[in-house]
Amino acid sequence: MASKQPSKLSGFVYNSNGWKYSAVTRYALFLLLGLVFYFSLSSDLVPKKYDIKEGTHSAKEITAPKQILDTKAKLKAQEEAAENVTNRYAIIPMRADNLVTSLLDRIDRLNQDDLISQSDKTAIYREEIPQRASDFILNFVASSRNAGTYSGTLLDEMQSVIKDQTYVIPEETYIKIPRLTSQDIIEMKPVARDIVTKLMNDQITDAQSARAKVAEQVSVSSLSQRTAREVVQELVRLVITSNKFYDEEATKEAKVQARENTPDVFIEQGDVLVAKGELITPELYKLLDDNGLLSNEVNYWPQFGLLILSALLSFGLFTFIRYSGGASGFKYNNSQLLMLVLVFVITIIAVKLAAFLQTDVRAYVGFLAPVAIGAMLITMLLDMTLAYFCSILFSILASIMLNVQQNTVFDFTFGFFALIVCYVAIFATHRAGQRSTLLKGGIMVSLIGCVTVFMLNVLGGGVWNQTQALYAIGFSFASGLLTAVLVIGLMPFFEATFGILSALKLVELSNPNHPLLRKLLTETPGTYHHSVMVGNLSEAAAEAIGADGLLCRVGSYYHDIGKTKRPFYFIENQNNMENPHDSIEPMLSKSIIVAHARDGVEMLKEYKLPKPIRDIAEQHHGTTFLHYFYHKALKLAEEKGVEPDFTEEDFRYPGPKAQSKESAVVGIADSVEAAVRSLRKPTVVQVETMIEKIIKSRLDDHQFDECDLTIKELDIIARTLKETVMGIFHSRIEYPEDVKKPKKEEGAVTT
Repeated sequence: MASKQPSKLSGFVYNSNGWKYSAVTRYALFLLLGLVFYFSLSSDLVPKKYDIKEGTHSAKEITAPKQILDTKAKLKAQEEAAENVTNRYAIIPMRADNLVTSLLDRIDRLNQDDLISQSDKTAIYREEIPQRASDFILNFVASSRNAGTYSGTLLDEMQSVIKDQTYVIPEETYIKIPRLTSQDIIEMKPVARDIVTKLMNDQITDAQSARAKVAEQVSVSSLSQRTAREVVQELVRLVITSNKFYDEEATKEAKVQARENTPDVFIEQGDVLVAKGELITPELYKLLDDNGLLSNEVNYWPQFGLLILSALLSFGLFTFIRYSGGASGFKYNNSQLLMLVLVFVITIIAVKLAAFLQTDVRAYVGFLAPVAIGAMLITMLLDMTLAYFCSILFSILASIMLNVQQNTVFDFTFGFFALIVCYVAIFATHRAGQRSTLLKGGIMVSLIGCVTVFMLNVLGGGVWNQTQALYAIGFSFASGLLTAVLVIGLMPFFEATFGILSALKLVELSNPNHPLLRKLLTETPGTYHHSVMVGNLSEAAAEAIGADGLLCRVGSYYHDIGKTKRPFYFIENQNNMENPHDSIEPMLSKSIIVAHARDGVEMLKEYKLPKPIRDIAEQHHGTTFLHYFYHKALKLAEEKGVEPDFTEEDFRYPGPKAQSKESAVVGIADSVEAAVRSLRKPTVVQVETMIEKIIKSRLDDHQFDECDLTIKELDIIARTLKETVMGIFHSRIEYPEDVKKPKKEEGAVTT
């Protein structure tokens, strides 16, 4: 058997000299994929540089490649915040009630001294009472300064304010004070203390306003003597001072805090930094320079890092595909690899469009990206295992392209979301048999995507507010539906452009209402039944060896479509009629029989059926030998007494031999079904022997040289066909315990 490397998918004819299997082309495709990664991520990871000089006019519009701190705007905002800070005041409680009490005690003691004349007492009071009030303030300030209770600036402000608001007792009051008796002073003390305490409990910035309330308080007091009321009124006015003072240091600290608490002002990503034609001022030049947007300093490290990342992604995919093919070599041909590159390009474009709609404020728009489109397409067109690996790459790409954070390269939120929806898409569509399954898969992606977004928000401690969370869930739901719509729309393009026979297309082709199958059923019912049986047998055998069972089934439905041109020359369509081959030359019979493969291919081309189906119709007989007509021709030549003017090669199918496992399996199943149908009372032993004989005959005839069937796989095919045949023809096959005597095996002409 040939060792030629096969494609995982059937239908690609191998040509070692063609571009599909060129190693150079293969490496070029992976290099192209690496370049796709590089250029698609460059705008996200490599800052754009501009050649601009200070004092010149910008030749182009420059936008912010990322969120940029606007220092000038922040300074302005800080100054505005500082200006809006109101003056800070401090409350300094002073025991003015103690001062008024001490003054009354001094008056009581001095008034009781009969050795001092009344005029001398008046003079003493005129000098001593204001001095005692002043000393009280000075002592309070000194003790507070020593204790560090208040700042020096605040105490200085306090002294200044109290000095400016000093109250001067009228002269007549000093004359009246010596007239007070001890009894008067006893009555005056509680009244004076209560009034002082009550008024000083308020916050007083202007002592005059508080002093204006004293007369009213005295008038409603318990004092009845006029002199006592007048003296209490003046003494209380004297001791009442401001207790709320402007705190310069606290005000400055508040302004500092206001500046520090001013939020950063940002130039949002995409905002215009420099308009086209705008003069580059020193401030603008510094802004561009600070954010690495000028080309005056060349920094190749970001490009180098992106190059390494792109190479790693491309090499990782290369390695996975290379080693998933096993010992037989590279798993996919270059046509399929080109399709894979195109799938990546489409997915990247879809994600880029969603990223274009994103902003820092509307980061949740990224959940609209139909990132699962690539996973779905690869699952349907190539392989589910490859789709799982590519989903990891898609999630990495999405985590970069949808990242709006400036301090990280990858955004875990979008990367994890992309990985989940890709895996869900693969699970939902890997056995899709109808296009409606894709829509159902899209709905499943939507639902799981919504759950994932909700989970990420909850685990993140509410990273979005309620409105943003609802938007994020809504966009993730729309993403699944958008994915399904795009995949449904793109599938026909890939199927037609690359000749891919997806499961969806195969199911459509298996519809009995297809014009060719309807023609086969109505014009050649025997061949139609034969084709259905071959489909059952070949599908089971193909799946047993890991080949495409659905392709074998559908290919079997069409493999004998060429028989519809001359239906009655094939035994399965000859019901109660003479065999036309009995009356014509063997060579003509051979030509008619052999022509059905070629006629079938022409009909399939006319109806634009995909190449893998046409290959099965053309290759299922390979170059097998028509023994019956060859020996018939020999017998006729012998009867005529002439030497045969033909050879065995003249009685062979023109081929080509089977180029794929599927074509080979259909060919074996075709012969097995015809042989079993020719047996009147088949037994299990006969079926086993017949299947082994057919496979051995084809193997000895080198019919499998151009496909990659192994001896082990042929054994599996034989075993599977035996089990399937016994299941299909159960009522006709006699089992060993029912066999009374050996039966002679009856042969059949296989056409």
